[in-house]
Amino acid sequence: MLTQQEKQQITNQTNALQKEIKELRTRLNQLNDQKEEIFQQRNKIGKEISEKIRKIKELRQKRNQITEEVKKQKEERTKLTEDIREKIEEYKKTTKGKAKPKENPIKLKKQIEKLEYKIETEGLSFDKEQKIMKQIHELEKKYKEITKENEDWEKTYSLSKEINKLKKEADKLHEQIQQKAQTSQEKHEKLIQDGKEVDELKVKEKELNKKIEEKKKEISEINKELQEKLKSLAELQEKLGKHKKAKKEKTKQQKKKKLTDRQKEVQEKVKKGEKLTTEDLLVLQTMPEEEKEEESENKETELEEETTENSEKEQDEETEDWNQSSKFKSTNLLTFCA
Repeated sequence: MLTQQEKQQITNQTNALQKEIKELRTRLNQLNDQKEEIFQQRNKIGKEISEKIRKIKELRQKRNQITEEVKKQKEERTKLTEDIREKIEEYKKTTKGKAKPKENPIKLKKQIEKLEYKIETEGLSFDKEQKIMKQIHELEKKYKEITKENEDWEKTYSLSKEINKLKKEADKLHEQIQQKAQTSQEKHEKLIQDGKEVDELKVKEKELNKKIEEKKKEISEINKELQEKLKSLAELQEKLGKHKKAKKEKTKQQKKKKLTDRQKEVQEKVKKGEKLTTEDLLVLQTMPEEEKEEESENKETELEEETTENSEKEQDEETEDWNQSSKFKSTNLLTFCA
């Protein structure tokens, strides 16, 4: 069992450990809260990265699609350019070495087509329509005269129209290519910008991961220290528990001894036939049953012996009295007789 000084020392150590354990647990809770906050920041950035990567993939897919379309349109434009070059060569061959018409047949043809279109689409009066028909007839007459002088003119005119048509198609295609190329470039620049943002977010994510690992390490160290202190506290509490148990046992033994002593005192009083107090009776009730029966039997025996002794004594006294009485009577009788 511990001395009072040892007990006080262990109690002081226990109180100090409990205070340190409380502080460590508070620190652990703070660190866990900090770690959780960093976790949330890291997860938020992770979601931003995932979302940006998803958009980058979509953007890259659209850019690649546009790039593929531009590639095909460039191939079409190249083919158109080649067709135009071939048509121009053919046109040159057709007009080579031939006199230039007095009047431009193309211009005449266009005038005729324009007037014909006007008659078909506009609601003209009969006189005005006749007047336009007369103009068309005169223009056709001039056109026939000119084309008659140059038999290949129809072919030349057809080639000219085809060349102009192809040039318009090539210009339109070129414009589409330029627009799509511009769109593709914009998406490409957006891809680069988004890629940079993803890289920046990954740097932040890495920094947060590093902080999380630092917090985990710090938590692990404090938790280790906490477990050691809890172990020390348990050992001290075990010592105090053993001391308390030993003290309790000692007190129990002291009470038992005291009770045993009192029981012996009561037993002596019973043996002596002395009067028992209420406290003696209570002590007597605490005695084992066998001892009680033995004491009871002893008491009964003593009472019987005492009763027998008293009875014999009384009988002796009565005999003595009778003898004395008889002796007195005999004396009186002798006196009377004399």
